[in-house]
Amino acid sequence: MPRRQTRVTGAAEASLAAALHALRTRLDLPGAFPPAVLAEAEAAAASPRLPERDETGIPLFTIDPPGSTDLDQAMHLGRRPGGGYRVHYAIADVAAFVTPGGAVDDEAHRRVQTLYLPDGRVPLHPPVLSEGAASLTPGRTAPALLWRLDLDADGRRTATDVRRALVRSTARLDYEGVQLRLDTDTAGEPLALLREIGTLRERLEAERGGISLNVPEQDVVERDGRYGLEYRAPRPADSWNAQISLLTGMAAADLMTASGTGVLRTLPTAPDGAVARLRRSAKALRIDWPHHVSYAALLRSLDPHDTRHAAFLQDCTTLLRGAGYTVFTGGDTPVPAVHAAVAAPYTHCTAPLRRLVDRYAGELCVAAVAGREPPEWVREALPALPRRMAEGSRRAGAVERECVDLVEAALLKDRVGDVFEAYVVDVHDRDPAVGTVHLEEPAVVARVEGGTRPLALGERLRVRLTRADPGREKALFAPA
Repeated sequence: MPRRQTRVTGAAEASLAAALHALRTRLDLPGAFPPAVLAEAEAAAASPRLPERDETGIPLFTIDPPGSTDLDQAMHLGRRPGGGYRVHYAIADVAAFVTPGGAVDDEAHRRVQTLYLPDGRVPLHPPVLSEGAASLTPGRTAPALLWRLDLDADGRRTATDVRRALVRSTARLDYEGVQLRLDTDTAGEPLALLREIGTLRERLEAERGGISLNVPEQDVVERDGRYGLEYRAPRPADSWNAQISLLTGMAAADLMTASGTGVLRTLPTAPDGAVARLRRSAKALRIDWPHHVSYAALLRSLDPHDTRHAAFLQDCTTLLRGAGYTVFTGGDTPVPAVHAAVAAPYTHCTAPLRRLVDRYAGELCVAAVAGREPPEWVREALPALPRRMAEGSRRAGAVERECVDLVEAALLKDRVGDVFEAYVVDVHDRDPAVGTVHLEEPAVVARVEGGTRPLALGERLRVRLTRADPGREKALFAPA
């Protein structure tokens, strides 16, 4: 898979900046925080509700993309004396700073989640909290929900605990650096245990029939004030880190279902027809899929660096549509209660600085462990959360799609008429002459139409750019 980075430069940069500004207006994205919100946030940052428990002696570390400042999670991994492992996972305690029904809380319910654009974020909370007092920045003492998850020698969870505590991260790591240390055996414990525990959890995921789609990502990047696109196949360290988050989300779901009140992240099982369509896609891409091999097992055998495999993995994302949030109370476990891709009950609880629902999930889990009823402000907000989160997710999806389209158009603005090497990653069901192509270079994924013959999924294809104008027209190709 191509990894070359491509930048937007010159006049196209100016047109992109204008288009991004117009996008914020067109999608009615939140702007600056109102003065009352900023004032309340400043006061909360100066005087948070701190827990009595002090766990600052645990040498936690964070793993995030370079430059991240809103650090939700910090971890420490260790071995248990009798065998197995102990995972400490600290999650930023946003509730220590946000007063229910206050100005910051009301604004968070309006924003729902942090939005990421090439020219800057639209944060869920004021930066004085999300990048300051509430963030688990190394060297700073901060309140957190500290999870303690005990695992046996096979990586299975044997005990769960979560309590409020003061914590202090000692190191800020990034994915590339973590992967390098692990590959060169220079990590040392506890970081080295990320690979060990992550691999065990991946095996358990395979055992229960869960899936993790290692789809190559098309990323908008910014360096030195210029925007660009790059392809990136997930690193093993990305997956191992994700397994720790999944482990915590599954533990949280179990606590909530046991207590009878909660909010789960659910995904229905894909219908047989959808899987049958993927079998046809696999055949078209010359991917061997024996009938005795499960869908999940096939995905684990694929290499995202192989263009045919990458096309199939992209096609598989259609099975993940339909995920949502399901609230339950009074001990009535919802149906379905399982997230089909996780193959277990699961919830979002590890990113409260960036996602509204996680603050509520964390409170529910702390209450469940303490054996008490959730706070009234949590119970009152639960019924409206699924709808609010759905609206926020739709907006975030629209922002992501539109931003990529804008950068692609800016990148290609002066190359209309040029011919590019590509391969077909999607074919329109009703019109097989229309589809989507994945350019080898630059890192563009766009619509192709206007040909005289049906497209074949996975075929290599020379395409000609027919239009591209940021803010006006998306990049469009035709068979050359």
